[in-house]
Amino acid sequence: MSDIAVLPATLPATRAAERSRLVEAQVLAGRCVRLARRDADAAIMALALPIMLMLLFVYLFGGAITTGTEYVTYVVPGVLLLCVGFGAASTAVSVARDLAGGIADRFRSMDVHPVALLGGHVTASVTLNAVSTTLVVVVALLIGFRPHADVLHWLAAAAVLGLFVIALSWISTAFGVLTRSVEAAGGFSFFLSFLSYPSSALVPVATMPGWLQPVARNQPVTHVVEALRGLLLDRPVGTHVAWAVGWSLALIVVFAAASGVFYRRGAR
Repeated sequence: MSDIAVLPATLPATRAAERSRLVEAQVLAGRCVRLARRDADAAIMALALPIMLMLLFVYLFGGAITTGTEYVTYVVPGVLLLCVGFGAASTAVSVARDLAGGIADRFRSMDVHPVALLGGHVTASVTLNAVSTTLVVVVALLIGFRPHADVLHWLAAAAVLGLFVIALSWISTAFGVLTRSVEAAGGFSFFLSFLSYPSSALVPVATMPGWLQPVARNQPVTHVVEALRGLLLDRPVGTHVAWAVGWSLALIVVFAAASGVFYRRGAR
């Protein structure tokens, strides 16, 4: 009887705690978005650099690269990966800045859950990447990119890309918490932003050295890029969508858990 009597009091308290955590996450996500908007360097990196690289490759190098189709058609899905790589990589810097500046200690003193703080940075990354990706697509359409996707295929491509953005953002978050140094986090962000180069994002894998081809062919960026090409250009996707989703989910689980572990260890 005593167990039954406790349940009505326990359940509302649990729901209230869950609502409190949700409010925390929403408030901190808004804070991170505002901070990211004020960071001019990160905004330029996330918005301008991918567009400049796309124009560079299309107009300067595109004529020398054989892909079996117009190079702008081939390269735009790869540039989208470059774009989200640059954007997600800056998350490591913003997380490290919070930890180095002491704001994370204040949140700990207020019993703010780590998921709310770290998830806020991930939410900001996804939001800003959505803006930069949309801008890249608009510019790509202006310079000749002609996708053959219907609404469902566009939504599927957005879902695949969005899931990978979340994965990259959690990777950046984990390294930002681990390094706790803005300078070291900046070095990591440079590495993450260039993950697309040894893949099929910019050139066909068959043109790479033989020893590099197995790595490029099987790394997650290649699966995501090929999934986007298949969905946007009405081509067979094979198993690329499944691999892209699987890689993304695995990376999210591993690095979200690692972020929490690193954060709690740093609090000791």
